Amino acid sequence: MPHPKKLIEIDLPLDAINRGSAQRITIHQWWARRPLAACRAVIFASMVDDPSSHLTDPDKIRAERKRLHNIIERLVKKEAPESRALIDEARYEIARSVARSRGDAKPDKDNPAAVLRYLNDRALPIYDPFAGGGSIPIEAQRLGLRAVASDLNPVAVLINKALIEIPPQFAGLPPVNPDAAPITAKPSGAAGLADDIRYYGRWMREKAYERIGHLYPKAKLPDGKEATVIAWLWARTIPCPNPACRADTPLMKTFQLSKKANNRHWTKPVVNKSSDGTTTVSFKVQNHDGGVPKGETVGRSSASCVACAASVPLSYVRERGREGEIQEKMMAVVAENDSKRFFLSPTYEHVKAASTAEPKWLPSGRLPEKGEALGFRVQNYGFTEWHSLFTKRQLTALTNIGGLIPEVRALIVKRGASDTYANAVCAYLALAIGRYTNIISSFVRWRNSENGNAEGVFGRQALSMIWDFAEVNPFSVSGQNWMNQVERVSEIVERLPSSANAGECHQADATTTIHADSGPVIVTDPPYYDNVGYADLSDFFYVWLRPLLRDIYPDLFSGILTPKSEEMIASPRFENPRERFEEMMNATLRLIQER
Repeated sequence: MPHPKKLIEIDLPLDAINRGSAQRITIHQWWARRPLAACRAVIFASMVDDPSSHLTDPDKIRAERKRLHNIIERLVKKEAPESRALIDEARYEIARSVARSRGDAKPDKDNPAAVLRYLNDRALPIYDPFAGGGSIPIEAQRLGLRAVASDLNPVAVLINKALIEIPPQFAGLPPVNPDAAPITAKPSGAAGLADDIRYYGRWMREKAYERIGHLYPKAKLPDGKEATVIAWLWARTIPCPNPACRADTPLMKTFQLSKKANNRHWTKPVVNKSSDGTTTVSFKVQNHDGGVPKGETVGRSSASCVACAASVPLSYVRERGREGEIQEKMMAVVAENDSKRFFLSPTYEHVKAASTAEPKWLPSGRLPEKGEALGFRVQNYGFTEWHSLFTKRQLTALTNIGGLIPEVRALIVKRGASDTYANAVCAYLALAIGRYTNIISSFVRWRNSENGNAEGVFGRQALSMIWDFAEVNPFSVSGQNWMNQVERVSEIVERLPSSANAGECHQADATTTIHADSGPVIVTDPPYYDNVGYADLSDFFYVWLRPLLRDIYPDLFSGILTPKSEEMIASPRFENPRERFEEMMNATLRLIQER
């Protein structure tokens, strides 16, 4: 039979799709994530026949096309995933086109369960061989189709398993934690799984606080009250090259802490000279009444010493970094009490608490060599091991929280759940830890707009050098804390279309393997030349996920780092990178065409 023209081949309401294409799924950090609404619209329009394929009257074609466009325009709105009636309507339209192509009787429009069964049994699966952050597979599943995803990168495979493969296995099951409310009705979707993720995430927080809470002291306010610290702000330092000074001079982009109109603060560097001639620098937090220091102490080509004003070439800064002489100095404490934000000067107690931390273990692996990877700028400054991107206290927090996952698994099994279910809960908690590494690193920026906030390492697809950074408190009750990450993962699991048809995800090289039968419909967004260095960047997370998940997913997490040699990007580590990329893309397209 001739292939019926699909709506995507003829006409789409592009303006509406563009307006709706802002929301992305963020169960874990990934780069160049596709907008959910755009993926939803593309999949729908790829599966639904254009009216010209089965109608001849021009007026009827226009009217029917307008009706289908109206469905798309509603599908791309932010609230669309929560509208069961709209999703059922879209699924029926897809099923109707499949039935027309196959010569089947249409499923009953008023029986959504029957429509879903029909799509599972008769519609071709949607396959994304470059699944990445999972936007395409999750929207295929939302539309009632069998979603198949694959990716070479194990972090991407884990993300897709968490989105489309794991939740349907436990849809409708109650939670197993002892605090769960009595079950009076079958839980919706994976709500029971989400409840257990929250419970055991809180349990991990409490246990970790018992062990390392002393490393996170409260702040003393001017009125004598205590406040919980949200973040400690640090500046990297180098020894001044001036022999008459030799102060550990701070390298800072700004002295401003907060720009909020009624709470503006800055940190002032104070130069101290002792009787023996030693020069040191400390910090004192002030409001704006005293004036704000202008400029920065480090730029693109040079730095300057705040103690003696000596000019410092950036080459000297890099040399000190390679010699391990870049250190950190606390410059401010950010605390909160009764919903009010306080900016305080560092104290001996807080400096000492940070210095006494000793991590249980260190994530292994080296950053790529200079010039071998896309988007890396830090190796020249002595940051060559993945663990060097974290302070000792950050490493201690992450290793203690992560080290509780085996205990969580044992608790869940002890309470009568299956090994498979326990592994699932632990996989999501590991993803929460992966998320947290993005916000609990010494490469986290402090944004001083309004009250100020910490911004994750990967605001863009690169690991760039930063000089002053924020160390967030995992045990705070606001800001970027551990439970924020757990809650975000739980919320996403609750909202996934886990009651739809099951999905599957595989690790595969797209040039050699297609993981779907029956001639799947390929919907994908492939990598683009040297736009993103996925494998090298994802090692930032992989080195933390590997020890947590290698027993649960041994095939995914057996290597020291993510696979690089087969990656389809134009990386500088390869000879003739652009030609290599094009050859691999051609091989993938040929393989797709054969299927």
